[in-house]
Amino acid sequence: MSKLLRLICCLIPCCLAACSRIEPPEDDGRLVVAIRETPAFFQEREGSTASGFEHDLVTAFADRLGLKVHFIKAADPYELNDLALAGRVHFAASMPLGNGALQYSTPIRSVKQWIVGHDEVLGPEQLSDLAGKSVEVVAGSALAAILRGLDEKSRPQVVEVPGVTEMDLLARVAERKAELVAVHEIHLDLGVNFHPELSPLLELPGRLEFGWAFGGKDAAALRDKADAFIAGVRADGTLARIHDRYFGHIKRLNAAGIARFIDDTRTKLPNWRHHFQSAQDLTGIDWRLLAALAYQESKWDPLATSYTNVRGMMMLTEDTADYLRVKNRLDPQESIRAGARYLAELAEQIPGAQHPDRLWLALSAYNLGMGHFRGARSIAKSMKRDPDVWYDMKQVLPQLARPEIYARLKSGAARGGEAVIMVENIRNYYDILSRYEPADKSPYAMRPTLRLPEFSPSRPSMAEVPSGP
Repeated sequence: MSKLLRLICCLIPCCLAACSRIEPPEDDGRLVVAIRETPAFFQEREGSTASGFEHDLVTAFADRLGLKVHFIKAADPYELNDLALAGRVHFAASMPLGNGALQYSTPIRSVKQWIVGHDEVLGPEQLSDLAGKSVEVVAGSALAAILRGLDEKSRPQVVEVPGVTEMDLLARVAERKAELVAVHEIHLDLGVNFHPELSPLLELPGRLEFGWAFGGKDAAALRDKADAFIAGVRADGTLARIHDRYFGHIKRLNAAGIARFIDDTRTKLPNWRHHFQSAQDLTGIDWRLLAALAYQESKWDPLATSYTNVRGMMMLTEDTADYLRVKNRLDPQESIRAGARYLAELAEQIPGAQHPDRLWLALSAYNLGMGHFRGARSIAKSMKRDPDVWYDMKQVLPQLARPEIYARLKSGAARGGEAVIMVENIRNYYDILSRYEPADKSPYAMRPTLRLPEFSPSRPSMAEVPSGP
């Protein structure tokens, strides 16, 4: 009898696992994908709104298959692996290649790994300096195995921290709660924008390749479709555009500039926040984006004046101010509301572009003027670039300073490269504000709020933000 019970106990988990296996996407009627909720790669906001690199890429694959996608959030890399291995999802996005029990797509991205510390801490400078030191990693991550696989003379004490993301680990370093952490390069680049006191100390050997992991029924067939899709989006530029949407701007600001912005956010922004929120009610543009634009233009100085007589918080020209019926460009309320209205009008003149590219393109037109911007769009078409996609236009705009290019335009030469830098800086400022400042949901808004994709790993109050140098 005891043998029979043991046999039944062994069979029950197998039967449950078999019952829980998912049908192929075509039979199931949807594409079910396991994913970790981490900043930049997959992030849900306000209940149903989601964004991130992996979100957009997986959604594009589901569209290619003619299916809706259903995401299942995994708590950690262990659960991500288990869901794929048990066949309870069609695939897991994304995982480091290596588990022989799973089938993987071709690599989607390849990243370096770094040991990161506080900029006030010295070393380590070489692998041997890691010996005996404590290094925190996300529990279940491939970095734990990499560190434990180092030569005995270089092997640190690896501390696997459950229930966190790499951005959380970087915050622990910034707050001096952890001495050293190991993270992937993309999170390091992003984290420095929120914590300028972070210091990349030591690059670990090798690179990690990430792809989609398949372990369910008919895994090979779906993997082949995924490989064809990845090859296609790599060839037609879609993969590069999605990457640029989330990561193309994150290395634009240096640590000193970030620290100054964070400090100004604490000291200057409270004086003007209600004006930006009022402008959001008027235009529907996220007040944090308007604040980011104003900081790029004037550093939140209502009396700012350039040598070309562009003036005020939003740095309006005389012609633009006259068009918008601004009586006093140095009045911060007038300037902010007028600048917001002008940006909204520019966005409305770019009907073919989709959000968020539409706002990024409008920001470049804010800098250049619509005449130069239209000229750049015509040049983009002649260069077989998409004038409605920011990734393409940021390649075209610097060409407006070349004589052989601007000679073809009625509007003449323009410093298009400066417009690109301006937009990318604003994207960085917006990311930082999205982390530290909550969205505004005013009942008096005249339009639905239009927001950009944002990174908000764990929003502290401004009182918790470290002071800049």
